[in-house]
Amino acid sequence: MLKVSIIGASGYTGAQLVDLVHRHPSMALAGTYVSEKSADAHKSLASLHGQYAHLSNYTLTPMQDSTLNELANSMDLVFLATPHEASHDWMPALSAGKAKILDLSGAFRIKDTTVFEQFYGFPHTATDSLAQAVYGLAEWYADDIAAAHIVAVPGCYPTAALSALKPLVSDGLIDNSMRPIINAVSGVSGAGRKAALANSFCEVSLQAYGVLGHRHTPEIEAWLGTGVIFTPHLGNFKRGILATITVKVKAGTTSDQLNKAYQQAYNGKPVVRLRDSFPKIDDVVNTPFVDLHWKLDEASGYAVITSAIDNTMKGAASQAMQCANLLSGFSITEGLLPA
Repeated sequence: MLKVSIIGASGYTGAQLVDLVHRHPSMALAGTYVSEKSADAHKSLASLHGQYAHLSNYTLTPMQDSTLNELANSMDLVFLATPHEASHDWMPALSAGKAKILDLSGAFRIKDTTVFEQFYGFPHTATDSLAQAVYGLAEWYADDIAAAHIVAVPGCYPTAALSALKPLVSDGLIDNSMRPIINAVSGVSGAGRKAALANSFCEVSLQAYGVLGHRHTPEIEAWLGTGVIFTPHLGNFKRGILATITVKVKAGTTSDQLNKAYQQAYNGKPVVRLRDSFPKIDDVVNTPFVDLHWKLDEASGYAVITSAIDNTMKGAASQAMQCANLLSGFSITEGLLPA
């Protein structure tokens, strides 16, 4: 059994990870941690998240100065469900031992430190860790992930967008004179568990935010290899992301070519479901799946692709578990889908 710890276990993603590790047949959850000053310190996970009432054995331990070195040398896997700044500051010490680290923050997803500072608001100085970090889009970088020591688990919006667009880029079908236009709507859990008026369920309607400046834009562009127009929206529901993407394809591209691109890209990838109709969020909530459907207007050369994921699962925790499985030599869906 692999020894696993989770730092940041009290948030929505961290608690989801606790449940996934608890249910994994080859992992033993050895520690659940929160920051030293967290109001959740010393509480049970079950007392904070009623859906995990069966996980009453897990108590949230506050981080100490010595915790990072202890975990680095005693754990097999450590998940970081922490703010970007914490992941950035803790990674050098945490990754110095035998433990393999899966970071769910944005601290190590963007290789260009100048771009990182522009969008995240602080300088990136953990350059050795950044150089080691592998991007954890599991369906596209499985070999790199399997050999990694640090995995930067993608953001929820980038997962939805990249899953939809990378097959077209891979097959050279996109007309690069027109940027793909990504309109995506997320449930309020994507903003995290910390209370804020703007994310209060009673205050949320349906609105765009981060227009022409959201920090996930450079992440999408870096791993897609082309510029995009990305507009996120906050919707009045708890979980899920629905991304509807409009893309100009190269002249003469046919529907058969698009179909072939998706089928080849995701053949044998059980977490990606190629649908016969446009998916909705309810199809994927509380699952690890990416649901995709597309349609091409051959006359105009525009295609519309819809991608649906659960932001807390495929957009965070279950994708991290896919990466952990790859790191550990397990089936990519171990603990996520029936054998």
